[in-house]
Amino acid sequence: MKRRHSVFGVALIAAVVIFGASLPAMAQRNRAVGEKPAPDLANVKYGPHERNVLDLWKAEAESPSPLVVYIHGGGFRGGDKRSLSPELLRRLREGGAAVMAVNYRLSPEVAFPAHYMDCARAIQFARSNAKVWGLDPTRVAATGGSAGAGTSLWIAFHDDMADRESPDPVLRESTRLKCVAVMGAQSTYDPRVIREWVGAAAAEHPALEGFFGVSREERDTPKAHALYEAASAINLLTKEDPPVAAFYNEPRGPLPENARPGQGIHHVNFGLKLKEQMDALGIECVVRHRDDGAKPDEEAAAFLLKHIGESDPTR
Repeated sequence: MKRRHSVFGVALIAAVVIFGASLPAMAQRNRAVGEKPAPDLANVKYGPHERNVLDLWKAEAESPSPLVVYIHGGGFRGGDKRSLSPELLRRLREGGAAVMAVNYRLSPEVAFPAHYMDCARAIQFARSNAKVWGLDPTRVAATGGSAGAGTSLWIAFHDDMADRESPDPVLRESTRLKCVAVMGAQSTYDPRVIREWVGAAAAEHPALEGFFGVSREERDTPKAHALYEAASAINLLTKEDPPVAAFYNEPRGPLPENARPGQGIHHVNFGLKLKEQMDALGIECVVRHRDDGAKPDEEAAAFLLKHIGESDPTR
């Protein structure tokens, strides 16, 4: 049985804003809104904030259909649901999946875990509307780049956040995912670990203070350390968690001596370290790099469709 993490306890630790990063280049291509068909549902509110809105493209198949949730990147301080790749959208819909793209609150207005919790609520909101929207609530996956990738991993590895006793019917729904496909993902946001895995420059990403809501003077305190650990998806991983495909394009190898602050935040080492732990637990984890000829949209769509292709009557 998967161990319990109290997300409410995490929220009380402190307000945080993940030391995220800008969208990786491979997730920025084909961003023009005009390249995508208009969503079947646009700017649907899933929460009270003005950024708590989502777009939904229904599947080009008979319902009930699986759902892939797109979470945008931007260092937790920028970005928009419109960055969803038209090619990924096309492939998923042609494969029989519906696609939902969400916005969420940004730093510095909010800090961790608010970004994560907005996206978790969007997933719960979709499940609460599954019958109306023609969705299969047992087949939900997530995808995204950079901050959206880290968020996808965190939700995927976190215990189910459904609160069956909540007066809010949305919060009674499950947050669990069948699989995740991510671009430029950070499997940890702990700067101490990032320094070890990638290098000092990556651990100095300028979005750090905003995401975690800590000052430079507080960065090496027990308060900050608790936040770093709670925000890092890899710390939540257990054998019951879903499969992952992770794609990277930042150069391999050590960072240069003159690396700028934040350089390396999309390094493949984040994926390789995750794969080590997932392999040890017997969970499928595919890590692909552009130098290997990776085609993120094509391969991510195939991975997602493979894992959400069959209904699960036990969920």
